[in-house]
Amino acid sequence: MDTDRERVCRKGVYAMNREVHQEIEALRNQKTKALKARYRELFGEESRSSNHAHLFRRIAWRLQARAEGELSQRARDRAADLAADVDLRLRPPRKFWPELADAGANEQSRRPRRDPRLPAAGTTLERQYQGKTVCVKALQEGFEYDGKPYESLSSIASSVTGTRWNGFSFFRLKNEVQP
Repeated sequence: MDTDRERVCRKGVYAMNREVHQEIEALRNQKTKALKARYRELFGEESRSSNHAHLFRRIAWRLQARAEGELSQRARDRAADLAADVDLRLRPPRKFWPELADAGANEQSRRPRRDPRLPAAGTTLERQYQGKTVCVKALQEGFEYDGKPYESLSSIASSVTGTRWNGFSFFRLKNEVQP
């Protein structure tokens, strides 16, 4: 008895020959490393992606395109014309507007703003961790713990615990803006 897929294939919905269809089906079970090698063979370059589904779709598309005949030169020329008329970026990056507003400001005010959730410079943070008291002093730029400078509370928390931590969570700071 025929499966639904074979019936659909015979009706012409899969407008590709049986060999290409079988090759594509075989790709489904291949490991990502094998798909990357096949991608390199078909496209002549390394894939920047290691996503199995993406590699599978790209390779399947290329196999079908080769079997059915790729785009005509006229279609390629039209696509190139359309692409030339399109602006690649429709919106400026998020940092664009603040940087534009600060363009006339002096060097001192161009320095990145301090996160308002951080405690004021000179504040000492304490936390009990595994029977030890962790004392951290907030500086104007960064923090000091155990006589060493750190850029963030997260780096201190990671140093103390040996694992990654969110600094605000570790020191039990609320996400509210400090006065």
